Amino acid sequence: MTWVKICGMTNLEDALVAVDAGADAVGFVFYDKSPRCVTVETAREIVGKLPKEVEKIGVFVDPDSDPIHVLLDAGLTGTQSYFSAEGVAGSNSGTKAIGVECLPPRARFLMAFPMSLFGKDVSQVERMAASFAESRRKTPSIRSIPDGLFDTFLLDSGNLRQPGGTGKTFDWVKVRGVSDAMRNNGLKLVVAGGLTRENVGEAIETLRPWGVDVVSGVEASPGKKDPEKVRAFVRAVRETDRKTS
Repeated sequence: MTWVKICGMTNLEDALVAVDAGADAVGFVFYDKSPRCVTVETAREIVGKLPKEVEKIGVFVDPDSDPIHVLLDAGLTGTQSYFSAEGVAGSNSGTKAIGVECLPPRARFLMAFPMSLFGKDVSQVERMAASFAESRRKTPSIRSIPDGLFDTFLLDSGNLRQPGGTGKTFDWVKVRGVSDAMRNNGLKLVVAGGLTRENVGEAIETLRPWGVDVVSGVEASPGKKDPEKVRAFVRAVRETDRKTS
């Protein structure tokens, strides 16, 4: 089944709606320029009341923050880091270095890229994905690299100034080759950007991604979810799964 992440959580009520609807993951934005930004304390409080099997992903853009520190402090299970005008999220020298054994079970690290970074040359994404896949294959201790680490890419419709949450789609047909290349290399593709209950089926049928990620398409207003839109989105994904299985 397609992995479903409902992002931009700011309160427990919305997070529980997503869980009840059948989402596999919820996301928390730690980017102060976003209207959906939350504090570590708020995220920790919400995370503590969610089922263990639901993934809790922190979204990072600001390179001055330490994603690993936030992950551990808030009780998250993974991170999603964007390229931005400021640089690569979490790439600063102050980022905490820890062993795989210290990470939470089923830890997942998504590398997120606004499609506008690549202009018309989407082959750059293919080459980058192939490079990651080759590095994983050549790593002597590959068995020690669990699923979810350095194998998941998220493509979004954002730009350097607004990496995500634009409410706009990108050209899915244009990156069909990218999706095929990632799948053939054992990598996971997550599609984001402008997804709604009306178009998520088309996105899945076009790209056959491992997962989908939605924010504005299930909101009543920035930072506040519309319960019916959340439920309808997850239903649309599962209906498409059944049709394409």
